[in-house]
Amino acid sequence: MRGDLVPDDLWERVARLLPPPPERRRRHPGRLRVPDRTALAGVMYVLRTGVAWRDVPAESVGCSVVTAWRRLRDWTEAGVWPRLHFTLLGELRRANLLNLDDCSVDSSHIRALKRGDHVGPSPVDRARLGSKHHLIVDRHGTPLAVTLTGGNRHDVTQLLPLLNAVPPIRGLRGRPRRKPRRLYADRGYDFDKYRRLLWKRGIKPVIARRGAAHGSGLGKVRWVVERAFAWLHQFKRLRIRCERRADFHQGLLELACSLICLRRLRTSL
Repeated sequence: MRGDLVPDDLWERVARLLPPPPERRRRHPGRLRVPDRTALAGVMYVLRTGVAWRDVPAESVGCSVVTAWRRLRDWTEAGVWPRLHFTLLGELRRANLLNLDDCSVDSSHIRALKRGDHVGPSPVDRARLGSKHHLIVDRHGTPLAVTLTGGNRHDVTQLLPLLNAVPPIRGLRGRPRRKPRRLYADRGYDFDKYRRLLWKRGIKPVIARRGAAHGSGLGKVRWVVERAFAWLHQFKRLRIRCERRADFHQGLLELACSLICLRRLRTSL
């Protein structure tokens, strides 16, 4: 099972980004350290299946629940997941698999089972605790950046932070690319203030107007962001937020985005 959870092409990219392991003590060294690839298999198992940490099968994964959780904590605090996503975006651009001219944004609400950072009463779920995933994708639906907020935050307030979260994507000669030419969004982003702010950045806003009849025609471009959310929520741990710490959930989001990018690289070969 470990090889299925952490394939070779994923491990090659992750291994370069992991912090070096602590030096082993000379006296009373204790047990041998569990290999990082084995611990990553435990993290991947939780991400894919959505089970509680206590239910991870140590026999088939190869490490204890505590070890997998601690490695996730250490790697999240070391910034491994955003760097992995950034690396894969550069590979996609180098392979001409990114189209940054047309990008789309949207958000998705999820229920939160515990209190913590970026949790709030949801206006669409009877004020139950929840969080929001905010996502920006390229023309093909490849995730460029994802952010996490409380469920009571309005979508448009996260538009500029989401754009700022897009890394400078290298891969071709010239300056790195980090902003689209056109940005597509639904009626939740229909505010003239934000249209002006996008024009200031050199981005053409293509946003549906509130009150206008349905059938604006933006669906033929925007559907890719809805599909990207479906891809993200195939990872069952992201359907309901179980982590109290927001950085843990954000790290799992970025890991899932990296896996989607890697899947696109594989299909292009």
